[in-house]
Amino acid sequence: MAGKKTKSGMISHGMAAQNRKGRFDYTILETTEAGIVLKGPEVKSLRLGRATITEAYAAERDGEIWLFNSYIPEYQGGVLSRFEPRAPRKLLMHRKQIAHFLGAVSRAGASLVPLDIHFNARGMAKVTLGLGQGRRKEDKRHAIAERDWKRDKARLVRSSGKDY
Repeated sequence: MAGKKTKSGMISHGMAAQNRKGRFDYTILETTEAGIVLKGPEVKSLRLGRATITEAYAAERDGEIWLFNSYIPEYQGGVLSRFEPRAPRKLLMHRKQIAHFLGAVSRAGASLVPLDIHFNARGMAKVTLGLGQGRRKEDKRHAIAERDWKRDKARLVRSSGKDY
């Protein structure tokens, strides 16, 4: 779901990109919100809602958390502002948060999974990171069956309330 759009078609606040596959492939144990360092045209491109984070991952580099392999396409409106669409982008977190998440990654063998990129109420770009434990194939099947059952149950409840 995209966030609220202005006249120009840009997202002012709300969801810019979502990693639905991340929630399916990983059991999310804990989430946090982190700021992201972006250049001007990257923000404009992100506001158009054209970013992809399906293949993205977060990892440690020099004691900081970075977002790798996220795709933010070049903004077509700018002429002089070129940037690398898949460049690593620094995530802004407190030192204690970084230590907590890196400790969990090294101890439990978990992964830092970017779940979405959104704009908060102040218009700042944020990344929701999840500490995820990888799911096995049978766990994925169980998740699919559970999701289907919830959908069918909701459908039955809706249809049982109708008068014939």
